[in-house]
Amino acid sequence: MARIVQKFGGTSVADLDRIRNVATRVKKEVDQGNQVVVVVSAMAGETDRLVNLCREAAPLHDAREYDTVVATGEQVTTGLLSIILQTMGVQARSWQGWQVPITTTGAHGAARIMEIDTDELENRLGQGQVAVIPGFQGLGPDNRITTLGRGGSDLSAVAMAAAIKADRCDIYTDVDGVYTTDPRIVTRARKIDRITYEEMLELASLGAKVLQTRSVELAMKQNVRLQVLSSFEDKPGTLVVDEEEIVEQQLVTGIAYTKQEAKITLIGVPDQPGVSAEIFGPLAEGNINVDMIVQNVSHEGGATDMTFTVPDSECTRALNVIETAVSKIGYKRLISNRDVVKISVVGVGMRSHAGVAQTMFQTLADKGINIQVISTSEIKISVLIDAEYTELALRALHTAYELDA
Repeated sequence: MARIVQKFGGTSVADLDRIRNVATRVKKEVDQGNQVVVVVSAMAGETDRLVNLCREAAPLHDAREYDTVVATGEQVTTGLLSIILQTMGVQARSWQGWQVPITTTGAHGAARIMEIDTDELENRLGQGQVAVIPGFQGLGPDNRITTLGRGGSDLSAVAMAAAIKADRCDIYTDVDGVYTTDPRIVTRARKIDRITYEEMLELASLGAKVLQTRSVELAMKQNVRLQVLSSFEDKPGTLVVDEEEIVEQQLVTGIAYTKQEAKITLIGVPDQPGVSAEIFGPLAEGNINVDMIVQNVSHEGGATDMTFTVPDSECTRALNVIETAVSKIGYKRLISNRDVVKISVVGVGMRSHAGVAQTMFQTLADKGINIQVISTSEIKISVLIDAEYTELALRALHTAYELDA
């Protein structure tokens, strides 16, 4: 007997037919003698509908009441799935976040899970009952319903798997696993059988939408085995595991990209101590995340150029912050470019192999693609290029690193 957590996203529970399909998958695990906890999202589009209702009711609404409203989407799904499981002869009951309880911080709309009391849940699992639990929600210190932020159902599932010491956490979605790159762009992309937590964390943070970043962080910290599977096809998925479980490491495991980047360049910045703090301090105070940073060699006269990237959605605000601080920074000109994309190659094999960066640079050079900014980590190399070359760069790099199916 194994203990399994199954998580189903919005597209997997979009209507009653799909919820019946989910119930069939749950029953299959139960029939094999396994203890099962199911974590569900709201039906596809339902959370957006509820969010819009809150905005229409009042643009500056109470965050506590917002959470009360949007948490109802998952509540509906838990009840419907429990009803259908019962008609199939499966003992099942729905639990809301406050009933478990799943206790969180009080940051409404972006709460963090603090603790899950599993005593009664474990008792019911021992009696052969399937627990159907809503993702995305919990109970704050003020005894009010909280939500974890968009994509929070993945986090709920991983946290539950860690709390009940599950053998595996299966994340069912509309794709059948993690691919070497976006298969919509690179038709020769292939599914990865096993990927390390670190690689998945990098890919998730770099634009791969398969798993939420915080859920991968928690899985790595708690050593929860994850599996990404399709709700609509019966085929093996991708296992996200510890590095020790992967016998032979690929040099590069995957290639990610994100278009939600903007480049900002300050021309003629005084090359003197403290100027970087004058630039990035106000940005940090404004909660604007800075990613890639490059500083040129000083020109004659003691001036330099500073380039960095921010999320595209924060570009206007970042420019306003920099312009407000012009007297302190002393730059001569400010330039921004939103027509850029960040391409990243990821793989734990980079730790023990040289030449990965050279392959990337040479491949892009051969295609006539100019690199604007470079950043690296132990298992990642990222470059910023013009957005018009996105597809060409992805295909060329995918081939260069021998990832083609």
